[in-house]
Amino acid sequence: MKLRRILKWSARVLLIALILAFLVGFIAYWRSTNDCNAPIEGDAMKAIKVCEYGVDALHLGDVTKPVPLDDQVLIKVRAASLNALDVFLIRDTWFGRLFFGLRKPRETGVGRDVAGQVEAVGKNVTQFKPGDEVFGICRGALAEYACAFERALVMKPSNVSFEEAASLPLAGLTALQGLRVGKIQPGQKVLINGATGGVGTFGVQIAKSLGAEVTAVCSTRNIDLVRSIGADHVIDYTKEDFTKSDQRYDVIFDNVCNHSFSERRRVLTPKGICVLVGMGGAGVKEREAIGRIVGNLFTAYGLSSFTDQKFAQYMTKLSKPDLILLGELMQAGKVRPVIERTYKLSDAPDAIRHFDQGHARGKLVITIGEESR
Repeated sequence: MKLRRILKWSARVLLIALILAFLVGFIAYWRSTNDCNAPIEGDAMKAIKVCEYGVDALHLGDVTKPVPLDDQVLIKVRAASLNALDVFLIRDTWFGRLFFGLRKPRETGVGRDVAGQVEAVGKNVTQFKPGDEVFGICRGALAEYACAFERALVMKPSNVSFEEAASLPLAGLTALQGLRVGKIQPGQKVLINGATGGVGTFGVQIAKSLGAEVTAVCSTRNIDLVRSIGADHVIDYTKEDFTKSDQRYDVIFDNVCNHSFSERRRVLTPKGICVLVGMGGAGVKEREAIGRIVGNLFTAYGLSSFTDQKFAQYMTKLSKPDLILLGELMQAGKVRPVIERTYKLSDAPDAIRHFDQGHARGKLVITIGEESR
């Protein structure tokens, strides 16, 4: 009898918990909205908006011109560039809805990488003044104006165009910080798997600037491209699997993560490091992307702990010193962005659709307003 009562009350508690979970989820779903239909207050500007999930929901529209907070800078945007993050935020997937809004995307602006001229500054800003040419990271970069925190911006080198500067921030930080995790030393052999996207092209050049001997993995059509940016050796993955070669590498900068733990161990030196950078870019579909994310976590924090060879995972962090360093490398000619194509702001939805297909070479850049120089 006692067991029956326990089971009876357990069933009731479980039923109540399920009902509460449903109600919470239902309320959260319908409260998940955005300000896409909010009336314009003050000055208006053009911006790319996403009111519903899906790449096809992108459109150019009028929004309220932003006003900088005390520690922000208002930028007249001259150029912005696309990253895989921009696509992931707006794809219509259950995984994305859990994080970015159950019913509608919370953020209606698109874009993170920005370059332009300072239009106005908040009262606590001390490093910039109106007229300064800057680049860095903000939210809603695909617009005529955008606000960025002072800590997320640096001065644009005078010999670098707005398009070039806008292509650098997120991809450049990801490449620089990942190679730093790999502890590259001059003369080491470094393999870049996925060498022709934004992160990959910067990875090849930064590794070369650190004195490494670089092998780039790419498709046949991109061989000349990776050689032009400094790769010492090239592996065409359509004809050869780098994990089956006799070559050994001190560092594998894995921007695709499409090989097994044992396959990558085979081509690492005894104390080599495999840096788990990404999951194949914007073209990778949801199920495959989640599989690679889980696989990277298991590899980095599970399997790797039992070997001398290390598999390291990291999160790209906003770093003003790193942005300054990237600007200096570009100013010195040690790093030059690979820009496949530039688009006007009105054509940005087409650019994002092209990027979502997963075959972009280097960076896609959106130019805004005056001709960039």
